Amino acid sequence: MIAVLVGAAFVVILNETIMSVALPKLMIEFDVGAATAQWLTTAFMLTMAVVIPITGYLLTRLSLRTVFAIAMGSFLTGTLVAAIAPIFPVLVLGRVVQAVGTAVMLPLLFTTVLNLVPAERRGRTMGVISIVIAVAPAVGPTIGGVVLDQLSWRWMFWLVLPIAVGATALGLSWIRNVTDPVRIPLDTLSVVLSALGFSGLVFGLSSLGEAAEGDPLMPPWVPLVVGIASLTVFVLRQLRLGDAALLDLRAFRTPAFSLAVALVSVSMMSLFGTLILLPIYLQSVLGQSTLATGLMLLPGGLAMGLLGYIVGRLFDRFGPRPLVAPGALVAAIAMWGMTTFDATTSTGTVIAWHVLLNIGLALMFSPLLTSALGALPRRLYSHGSAIVSTMQQVAGAAGTALFITVLTRTTVAGADSAADPVGALEEGVHGAFTWGAVIAVIAFLGALFVRRAPEPESEPVETVLSETAESAPVK
Repeated sequence: MIAVLVGAAFVVILNETIMSVALPKLMIEFDVGAATAQWLTTAFMLTMAVVIPITGYLLTRLSLRTVFAIAMGSFLTGTLVAAIAPIFPVLVLGRVVQAVGTAVMLPLLFTTVLNLVPAERRGRTMGVISIVIAVAPAVGPTIGGVVLDQLSWRWMFWLVLPIAVGATALGLSWIRNVTDPVRIPLDTLSVVLSALGFSGLVFGLSSLGEAAEGDPLMPPWVPLVVGIASLTVFVLRQLRLGDAALLDLRAFRTPAFSLAVALVSVSMMSLFGTLILLPIYLQSVLGQSTLATGLMLLPGGLAMGLLGYIVGRLFDRFGPRPLVAPGALVAAIAMWGMTTFDATTSTGTVIAWHVLLNIGLALMFSPLLTSALGALPRRLYSHGSAIVSTMQQVAGAAGTALFITVLTRTTVAGADSAADPVGALEEGVHGAFTWGAVIAVIAFLGALFVRRAPEPESEPVETVLSETAESAPVK
């Protein structure tokens, strides 16, 4: 059952970044700028950040098979819409519907593993899952580049569609329900506050890039203020609701969980920011084709995949600290190396720094995820999974928006003072990677405080379900 969920999750998460190498072509075909085109990735992650907080409720209220059907049904619908999209807004809409399915799949996978896999084997299992959440986005540009070299960008969706149909059929045949649904109320106000908070925050960050190119839809500070205010009220309401909270934030009372979530978020900012920036640099500055761009990003994704299971086994034996701190250091060194990229940089140098970055991130992801979720009591598994998945996507969207914003603003400023547009774009790339390097240093400093958390006392599933039912009225 876990194998089916892992396979399905790989397919849906792959679509987070498969469009990144197509951005230059889509910018020309639909006549949009970089800040607008990046919404194909940002809108995907933003939707996930809005939907994922609800999954804690869904996993408690509905059966496992039902949640799986919702996830794959949404993904299939979005894939079809994107494949036939006649204009850019419809393409973004398809990506948003795809993201709804992806948002449900991640917490479903985490929660199932936590309930079925013993604590002493979770490291290697989460190592396999890290391949899904890290390698799938990393190899997405490679697959996209191979497809674009021979076919239209629409085939990136047409080719995924039958694979997703097959995964859905297998899942509905093999997945069984391992928990009993509990009828609990849904706090509608919390859903609204969550959506306003996360969408406002990321939309405001993305608007900063659009403001550098021209007039945005609205001043960036407007959605930022709305987002921050809504999130503040959302947090206060969740703390007041207690057991009836949409997203039980009491998980943050566990120090190991809080630190691990923070480090995962910072790492995701670097990963997704790099994945959105490298294709633009390789194609627009170095003049590489989409196929060459995809192939150059492949070694990094493969390195992360090969290390996933190995790192998981090492975690089971030694704990997180001997892995996370060295990994954060390697990632920081790689990000500083990328700040040297210019129009004369060799492709071998680009590949080497990208591989080194992915090695560092591989040493961090699995240990951090395992230590974060494993430190929680059973009753908080579904909420902890939702929190981790939410923070990953918000951080990824924020990283993408930050990199594009710095790239756009620096490029525009350089174009005003220089006649060479490539040189101006080169300066923009340098500025964006510099910000990424600073973020990586912050992650390294935080990694020095990572420790193995004591395993919480186990609680029978029946007791947890009984307590949940007693704490919430039955409709």
